[in-house]
Amino acid sequence: MSRRLVSSGGPWEESEGYSRAVAVGDACFVAGTTDAGPDGESLHPGDAAAQARAAFAIVGRALAEAGFGLEEVVRTRMYVVDPGDAAAVAAVHGEIFRHVRPAATLVVVAQLMTPSLLVEVEAEARRG
Repeated sequence: MSRRLVSSGGPWEESEGYSRAVAVGDACFVAGTTDAGPDGESLHPGDAAAQARAAFAIVGRALAEAGFGLEEVVRTRMYVVDPGDAAAVAAVHGEIFRHVRPAATLVVVAQLMTPSLLVEVEAEARRG
């Protein structure tokens, strides 16, 4: 079975040993994704919905590079640092996946890598 690695081009992939996405057979797994810019800070500070939208766009690009589409997503995980942002992030998820309806989890966490990051998302896709 072939294994395809998709890179984000981020500086941490090499040093920390991970890929933006890994496609194996009929499955693709997208790593935790934020809207962090090259300096590691959010490109949309203070706006959880914009961060979620940007992160899911990055997920979509990684899936496409691996030969998958958002319509093949079967599971998502969303992490927020503020429970007050949960509804906004869930609404963005609904905009993107309203007709796909993957199994989804939304969890409140203490913090992400930097305080400006409010949202991180993961996705898994399968063909068939």
